[in-house]
Amino acid sequence: MTPAMTILYVENAAVSADFYEKLFGIKPTDRAETFSLFHLPTGLVLGLWSRAGVEPEAQVTGGGCELAIRAPGAADVDATHARWSALGIPVLQPPVEADFGRTFTVSDPDGHRIRVFNPPA
Repeated sequence: MTPAMTILYVENAAVSADFYEKLFGIKPTDRAETFSLFHLPTGLVLGLWSRAGVEPEAQVTGGGCELAIRAPGAADVDATHARWSALGIPVLQPPVEADFGRTFTVSDPDGHRIRVFNPPA
């Protein structure tokens, strides 16, 4: 078996789809009232599913994990931070040097954390 997709439970699939379209600069490949699907250039498939329709029932939405995005270089981390900040995306942690490299963290409308990082050489 092969992991095929990451699904985030959200309160409002339309609001979340608009957010991720702005964040990634691509349109969802599938968009319905309760579910949207993004095929990212990296191969990651990201689903956004309205929590109210999930069976079995989802107990929580955001905050329990991070969507980690590897940037090609440390300068790309800073450039992505600047671009997303200009779009008004909520920044939880500005760019810093961590043990695992240059990184920053933002939040989606449901509190899902999105970390951009570049590991040290």
